[in-house]
Amino acid sequence: MTDVTMPQLGETVTEGTITRWFKQVGETVAVDEPLFEVSTDKVDSEVPSPTAGVVTEIRVPEGDTVLVGVVLAVIGAAGSAIPTPAAAPVAEAPEPAPVAKVQEVPVQAQPERPSEPRPAPAATPEPPQPDRLGNGVVASPIVRRLITESGIDPNSIRGTGEGGRVTRNDVAEAARGRAATSPTAASPMPTQRSVSPRVGGDQVVPFNNFRRRTAEHMIRSKATSAHVYTSVEVDFEQIARLRRRVGAEFKAEEGFSLTYLPFIARAFADAVHEFPNVNATVDGDSLVVHNDVNLGIAIDLDHAGLLAPVVRNVDGKRLRAIAREIRDLANAARSKQLTPDEISGGTFTITNMGPFGTTLTLPIINQPQVAILATDGIHKKPVVVEGPDGEDSIAIHHIGVLALAWDHRAFDGAYAASFLRLMREVIETREWESELA
Repeated sequence: MTDVTMPQLGETVTEGTITRWFKQVGETVAVDEPLFEVSTDKVDSEVPSPTAGVVTEIRVPEGDTVLVGVVLAVIGAAGSAIPTPAAAPVAEAPEPAPVAKVQEVPVQAQPERPSEPRPAPAATPEPPQPDRLGNGVVASPIVRRLITESGIDPNSIRGTGEGGRVTRNDVAEAARGRAATSPTAASPMPTQRSVSPRVGGDQVVPFNNFRRRTAEHMIRSKATSAHVYTSVEVDFEQIARLRRRVGAEFKAEEGFSLTYLPFIARAFADAVHEFPNVNATVDGDSLVVHNDVNLGIAIDLDHAGLLAPVVRNVDGKRLRAIAREIRDLANAARSKQLTPDEISGGTFTITNMGPFGTTLTLPIINQPQVAILATDGIHKKPVVVEGPDGEDSIAIHHIGVLALAWDHRAFDGAYAASFLRLMREVIETREWESELA
């Protein structure tokens, strides 16, 4: 038998929520085949089976949140019998105590009295069943709370979990169905987690696990770090011309387009050695400057949330290798195939809003790091350029903004500005074509 436990999907992760079981009790599973899906404050991930065999037990149902290390399921060898609940043992009646013999003594007859009724023995209450509502609906404590807060009749919810268990998704579906059929004018003011429409047509949508944990992480970051923002305009014209010249060939060789992001990541890897304090964390009254440069790249998950998988030792990689790794990590994040190692250990983060055409983004620091860089849209703009003869002229170049959010506990404004100035210099002047060789 093999115990399947809640994995630690990240350095600071202490718990996870089971959002889906891909296998049920009695079904066979192959090694590395997806077994369940888990949601944490770091990642929503499909977890593969550690061994091949038959699922003999599922101890944690969908919708339940448990600590790292808790046994979630048991996998037995192929052909293993599925354990059945043992019947409660029947208590044997105790032998009657021996009756002592006494000498018979004649007594005087007494007049008969009307017999008094004896009180019936009190019924023994059945022990409460923690996973059942009063009407027999099976649900976890979290799901029972959602049912209560949303005001839904438990009998109206169809459970799709194991053994008819009601899951979070079942509650959400029932709530959406009620919202669609209930007249708005008659709807009571809902609670914070209700999804019923309010008077006036508004709708309250409860945070899912991923969004709730992201919110907690961001609020904690703002409460922890003294956020300051510094930005610079950067001329990307040299890179834009290179992309036009080699873009088609690069895509034919690699299978994806050459974007601006790998160039920015490579420029960061160069600049960080001159300004190592941006690659650090705060520990009490000390700044811990990291020797390894592990770059997190924020990935949008179809507007459902963000993840920041990590390009490790980015300072030792050339442009083409960085581009490949960013692409691979983005694909893994969107398909829920990231491993714990790929989302932990980041020392600096880049969040890329460029594809959405933004102008200036002020990001929130990804704790426990001390800085994060936002890259916005790169647009054609008129700029002043100096010719070989020293005369100024107007030209159309590709211009973008790099915005750094940094923790004032770690360094000061001149340090942040100097770091961005060096990044701009690398982007504008490096001989990039050799990096693609």
